[in-house]
Amino acid sequence: MKLLKLRLKTLINFFLIKIMRFIILGCGSSMGVPRTDGFFGNCNPENKKNYRTRCSAILKSKFSNILIDSSPDIRNQLLSNNIKNVDKVLYTHMHADQTHGINDLRVFYLKNQKKIAVYADSKTKKYLLKSFSYCFKGTKSYPATLKFFKLKKKLNFKNKINIRTIPVKHGLIKSMSYIINNKLAYLPDVNEIYKKDFKFFINLEYMIIDCLRYKHHPSHFNLTDVLKIYEILKPKKMFLTNLHSDLDYKELLRKLPKKVKPAYDGLTLNL
Repeated sequence: MKLLKLRLKTLINFFLIKIMRFIILGCGSSMGVPRTDGFFGNCNPENKKNYRTRCSAILKSKFSNILIDSSPDIRNQLLSNNIKNVDKVLYTHMHADQTHGINDLRVFYLKNQKKIAVYADSKTKKYLLKSFSYCFKGTKSYPATLKFFKLKKKLNFKNKINIRTIPVKHGLIKSMSYIINNKLAYLPDVNEIYKKDFKFFINLEYMIIDCLRYKHHPSHFNLTDVLKIYEILKPKKMFLTNLHSDLDYKELLRKLPKKVKPAYDGLTLNL
């Protein structure tokens, strides 16, 4: 009987390790939907999928929660998705809508008494150190709660979590995209994927990609751009994120191919 229980426990743990979930915590553009003044634009307020907080995502597994970006909405995003712990943070770039919730990460330091590992490119690291130095250096009253680690081309974490980091163009700067276990690509802020990197994105199971609006934008993909990328890279499923108030969920869905869908806050994908 004891042997049976042990085998059952081992089997359960095996499947828990194998199952990872990627959660879109927020899929809205820099001002969210609705904006702070209540403006919904073209979005129907009666559809819950039109309520969009700023872009963040999390890779959730049994032993590790890896956050991508700490948006200004991160506190409510983590509470809404019952996320009890964050032990690593990957940043895509330095803009406020991706970074300014950073202070809310300190609760996980208080909980675990361990600095949270942060990975960012050199420009983002410089910006965070300048703007939120107390998080990394501490003060007389408060200890440092975060610690930088080198953002390598390939990040290998416990439980067979392998993440490839690939810079993409985002207007005048570069943003980091992340490919997880060669299954899922996350590109929330991008207006060009460099052709030399196309090979890493071809035929993935999931691609979550920036689609700001219908019209052209100098630092984000629009719908036309995204559909061209879909035809070239052919992911099995594509989800559109960083959605502006121009894009009503149902209206956008009608315009999309079967395997392309708008994201929504709380969308969960099993890996």
